[in-house]
Formats: sequence, structure tokens, C-alpha cells
Amino acid sequence: MFNWLQIAAGAALGALVVSGPLYLIGSHNGRQQAAVDALETSVKILRERDQIDDTISAADAAALCADFGLSDADIGECVRRLAEASAEP
Repeated sequence: MFNWLQIAAGAALGALVVSGPLYLIGSHNGRQQAAVDALETSVKILRERDQIDDTISAADAAALCADFGLSDADIGECVRRLAEASAEP
């Protein structure tokens, strides 16, 4: 009735028919995972930025200028400039 060539051709055709939807499902899931990973990374970066902003906002001008590694003479100028910048709207 069927010879081995027809059976092999049918198996190959069946594999092709099944592999198409499986490929599409896999690529869809991969895109979804990539989007989730990108979103998680964005949230992590924004949280780190918020922590840095909070640290800087809580520091006074002298501490910020000292963190820059300026000399004692330059720290006074730095504090004056930061005070000027804070006074501007």
C-alpha cells in the first residue's frame, strides 16, 4: 500500500506543517520576554537615578563641593556658585 518513500515524504511534510506554528509561537514568546526584560531594566535604572537624586538633594553645598575633590580655596567658590544657582528660578 505505502512504500517507505511515501511514508518518509509524509513525515517530512507533517514536520514542516507542525514546525511553522511552533516557530511563530517561539518568536512571539521571545519578543515578549525581550520587552519584559527591557522594562525591568528601565525600572531598575530609574530607581537608581531616584536614589542618586535623593542623595544629592539631601546633601548641603559644602558636602557636594568637597565630594568633587576641590581644594579648600576652590570649595568656597563652588559653594558660592551653587548658592547662586539655587537662588535662580
